[in-house]
Amino acid sequence: MKGNMLIVHGGAPTAVINASLYGAIAEAKKYPEVEKIYGARGGSGAIAPGNFIDLTNIPQEQLERLPFTPGSAIGTSRTPLVEEDYQAIAQALQRHNIRWLLFNGGNGSMDACGKVAAQVKGTGISVVGIPKTIDNDIAVTDHAPGFGSAARYLAASVRELCYDVASLPIHVAVIEAMGRNAGWLTAAASLAGSPEQGGPHLIYVPERAFNQEEFLDKASSLYKKHGGVVVVASEGLRDAAGTPIVPPIFQVGRAVYYGDVSAHLANLVIQKLGIKARSEKPGILGRSSTAWQSSVDRQEAITAGREATRAALTGETAVMVGFRRLPPTPQQPYSSETFLIPVEEVMLKERTLEEQYINSTSNGITEDFAHWCLPLIGEPLPDFPRF
Repeated sequence: MKGNMLIVHGGAPTAVINASLYGAIAEAKKYPEVEKIYGARGGSGAIAPGNFIDLTNIPQEQLERLPFTPGSAIGTSRTPLVEEDYQAIAQALQRHNIRWLLFNGGNGSMDACGKVAAQVKGTGISVVGIPKTIDNDIAVTDHAPGFGSAARYLAASVRELCYDVASLPIHVAVIEAMGRNAGWLTAAASLAGSPEQGGPHLIYVPERAFNQEEFLDKASSLYKKHGGVVVVASEGLRDAAGTPIVPPIFQVGRAVYYGDVSAHLANLVIQKLGIKARSEKPGILGRSSTAWQSSVDRQEAITAGREATRAALTGETAVMVGFRRLPPTPQQPYSSETFLIPVEEVMLKERTLEEQYINSTSNGITEDFAHWCLPLIGEPLPDFPRF
């Protein structure tokens, strides 16, 4: 039976979300039963009113540029959905003869994916999830497209910052990483180097309670030793009571905008230690940069889109595409394969940074993390000379 496919983006864009879109479109074009390929214009809120972009016959030249395009080519959203919305979505899918629905997003989008799948159960509509996150906080899968590129950006930026601070070692520089509850991205800063190599010197993730006095003592001793200190801190740092060290400045449902953690820590250094300090907050620059896009991340994002389309066209539903690593060989140290995860296993389930990746003093990252993360960021980072 012929029908149409609809692709929906949810949550924040990544540097490779359009690579997954490319993979899904390119694969769908192989199936004669797919009459139209649509994109929901601006996320899930576009489904019920049928606000779709026809992607079926976009010029091949544009299609081939998608994997290298930042942002979301079809738009995205954080639209909260309620029961009535899911009923309206189910009606819209049947009205527009959508037989295959792909949700590209994080654990929140997978929640919507699972609820839509339940709503249309028995109708013949297949609903499949494509993982997407810079935070790497989706459950079950080893990693998710979007993380590798964001990790590469942060590691490269921190490495450059470390060289700058070492050149003029007069202050403490604090760089803030995204990831409110999971420290995977913050931990990626460790790929920039080590304290012995000029930094980063301190890394703080949200999985461990932040102790202000210990931070100030460590910053002071490192400053006396090196002159310049580089600190990387998660936006979601909390104290031992679980209270954010900087109160959120905006919060609606799951959407939380934290205050400037990096500015707060830099101000502490200035006020408590009398040392010059600067704060840096790349923020969304780190998730939108195709200049630092990981080739591995890009290819796996394309694969995720293709595999989601294949799964949907073969009748799979209420599943998400996941990645698992294959045993390394001398010829191929890193490779992965896809598998299908029941979407109920990832709906609103957050995966936090594993304990073995955090050092015993809670201010650094272990070598085990580097072994896990390095393959995901693609080509080696630039190696700069030191004199």
